[in-house]
Amino acid sequence: MRWLVGWSSTAAGVPGIGVAGATGGDGETVHPVGSQLLWGDPDPLWAVGDWRPDEVRVLSIDAQTRIAVFGICGASDEQLRIGLLAARGGALRHLTAWPGAYTAVVQAGRRMTVCGDLAGARPVFHTPWAGGTAYATAALPLADLIEANLDFGHLAALLAAPDVPAALHDSTPYEGVRRIPPGHALILRNGAREIAGYEPVASLAVAAPSADPDSAVDGVRDALVEAVRARLSAPRHVPDIDPGPVPGMGPAERRAARGMPVPGIGADLSGGPASGTLALLAAGLPGMPGTVLGHGTGAGERLLAVTFNDLAVAGREAEVERAGTLAANPRLHHVVVAGGEETLPYAELDGPLTDEPGACLVTAARHRARLAAGSADHFTGYGARQVLDAHPARLADLLMDRKRRHLVRPVAALAKADGSVLVPARVYGAARRLARTPYRAGLEMLADRLMNQRFDEPGGAVGASLAALTWARPGPAARWLTGEALAEVSVRLQGATHRSGVGPGQHPGDFRARAALARHASDLRVLEQAVEIRSQRLHAPFLDNQVVRACRALPEALRVRPGARAEILRTVLAGAGVSDLPPGWGAPSHASSAAATRTGLRVAADSLMSLFGTPLLAQAGLVEARVVRKALRAAADGEPLPLDGLADLVSLELWLGRLLARRGTCWTGTPARARAVPAGIRPQRGALGAGASGGGAVYG
Repeated sequence: MRWLVGWSSTAAGVPGIGVAGATGGDGETVHPVGSQLLWGDPDPLWAVGDWRPDEVRVLSIDAQTRIAVFGICGASDEQLRIGLLAARGGALRHLTAWPGAYTAVVQAGRRMTVCGDLAGARPVFHTPWAGGTAYATAALPLADLIEANLDFGHLAALLAAPDVPAALHDSTPYEGVRRIPPGHALILRNGAREIAGYEPVASLAVAAPSADPDSAVDGVRDALVEAVRARLSAPRHVPDIDPGPVPGMGPAERRAARGMPVPGIGADLSGGPASGTLALLAAGLPGMPGTVLGHGTGAGERLLAVTFNDLAVAGREAEVERAGTLAANPRLHHVVVAGGEETLPYAELDGPLTDEPGACLVTAARHRARLAAGSADHFTGYGARQVLDAHPARLADLLMDRKRRHLVRPVAALAKADGSVLVPARVYGAARRLARTPYRAGLEMLADRLMNQRFDEPGGAVGASLAALTWARPGPAARWLTGEALAEVSVRLQGATHRSGVGPGQHPGDFRARAALARHASDLRVLEQAVEIRSQRLHAPFLDNQVVRACRALPEALRVRPGARAEILRTVLAGAGVSDLPPGWGAPSHASSAAATRTGLRVAADSLMSLFGTPLLAQAGLVEARVVRKALRAAADGEPLPLDGLADLVSLELWLGRLLARRGTCWTGTPARARAVPAGIRPQRGALGAGASGGGAVYG
């Protein structure tokens, strides 16, 4: 795990704050474990973890004006200098407009600026500390620093309304540690903090100007090509040298057994359009993108393409076949990873502690099996669906912009899937109601649903679309929460309606799409930590700032067409010179992950029953153990329950167990008690605590 951390003090002369660390409440000097000091006194900044040399760049104009960039950034030194000068004058957007995925930190005198990204995959956290403000790109180090307890109100909201920004607001699983929203920057002046947005938000009252579809798709192509090129331009990395042969094992088997990725660059190749687009772009760009000659597979400079073939559950044979056809490209070296029951969801419940909880913890072993055969730098197609597809609520946006004719194609596709002539009227009516519903009223309706425990929603594709045509909706795990937990989230939502500036300032579909992107980016961040393989980096170009911006410029009329994502990516590849795609490329997969999830639940039933024998979630007052055990048994038996909700519950229980079993801290120079959640979870139920003010309930 890699993160950066620093703080801003109230005055330059505070005793104990300097290049070595800072003085805590008990007079001890603290600094992060395993850190690299980039600058100090009086506002120090550290890089912590296994950063590569080219992933940390520092450029200075003078002793009090400098910029640090962490991650993959395609900017030249001159561009960094221009961005630094612009940021010193108050213009922040320049810092977020370079190709790649990175975090920029600027010091201009006593003013510190830390920029988050647009998607939320590289968040920034902050907390008051030692008379000033500490910040980091991970929440757990700050929780250790202030010995934070768990915020059970946040955990309840994470289960009851994970896609509703008003329910989570700026909270984290740790009391006192806050998160800046995507598209914002944290500005610190002498310890005082300010959160400023750097991205313009579309007005709710004025329709956005119509974008030209062809130029918008060209913009997506250019942004994706630059994102891929930024990774290809970075230095190649060879993991630790293979210590030697093992009887009966080839080089690839030794590397996988020792947890070492293949040197060079590779990509997922699932047969879907997103991963296929990135693999073909990376293989087709000028240069030598693949494995380092003389290392690993001996495949020279061919790009390593990895396909996961699930042998435990059938249904994706067509996608695997398409992946094989794509991999016939002479610049690709294809590897198929076969997975049996050992890679099913819930099959492996042990793993590392992640910064925050995420539903992907139950499928981490499945992803790790695929990535263990991958490269030191590995492209993934995560985020393509969220940045390119049209959220169902965008149908209401079309009505608000008086573009009713563009509803014909998506509504006709839903009617064809459902086979009912009543579908157009139902969908149009729901979109019209949403277009006329204020944001505050949407939150109040959700609060009422949670308080009265109304979770039934229509099924099927049409039912899912109708349920999504709202400002906010309950999460899939909400039905299994206790009344106290649901009341806590309801109070948080009611408090959000009274906060100033609570309105989203944009159309409901655009608002819901941004919230879904932030949720997905947060899950991907947890996944990266849960499946982390030494010396490997996962790259998700679709979540880069410039790619997100280019995708947001796509006109909604283009987005809502059935099959729009595949057509957009097909056009992107054609513009990059790739046109020979296999038949069926981009076709939606009819095989659902639900079959694998149900099989995994059935195989892991005993371990899950043991996990929820005396669950920590029940001690916190969020669930009742018998209710969850009954739901797990029913889902394993095939009852139509929301499987995503069960994954949320199991993942949160796993995360709590790992957090409380943890020993040590992220800081040196501190007593043993200086870590997050020092007192654990004390079984106590009841009070809503500070729910009305947006804080967490005090269950213990």
